[in-house]
Amino acid sequence: MHKIHAWLWGMMVALPASAVTQQSFQVGATITPGCSVASGSGGLFGTLNFGSHSGVESGTASNAFIPNTSLALACTPGVALSMTIDGGKHYTSVRNMVRTGGSEAVPYRLYTSGALTANTEILVNQAVAITYSNSNNITLPIYGAAQLTGFSPAGTYTDQLTVTLSW
Repeated sequence: MHKIHAWLWGMMVALPASAVTQQSFQVGATITPGCSVASGSGGLFGTLNFGSHSGVESGTASNAFIPNTSLALACTPGVALSMTIDGGKHYTSVRNMVRTGGSEAVPYRLYTSGALTANTEILVNQAVAITYSNSNNITLPIYGAAQLTGFSPAGTYTDQLTVTLSW
């Protein structure tokens, strides 16, 4: 053998004969309960529109909250979700819609059920539990009833409410 080959052969023989060829490691994650709320453009959750009525009409006009088409509300399964709704911009002793360009008001109330019963009324800043069966598609249970007095000037009546979701 040549001297270089003999030296290389000697070095290979001197290396340890065993080596660690595999080890393990742990992989893990912690999922914490929570919710995701996306309202899309404009930041509005949706609308509650009581429709068009004659200024001499009296009685109750009711409707359901219509969510914005881009509203997406989802929670980790089992999360206790609740909402509060403020009194709006024109609250006195009741929520009010006020005529654009005027001060005339049409009072209205919010409910968690289309039955519009007293025990389902959503009071100002009252925490209301939101129940759901599909945690990936949660809807807000909001229904409204406006009290038409029969003496309302023509115009558009509006209010703006703030909904706060908690979990």
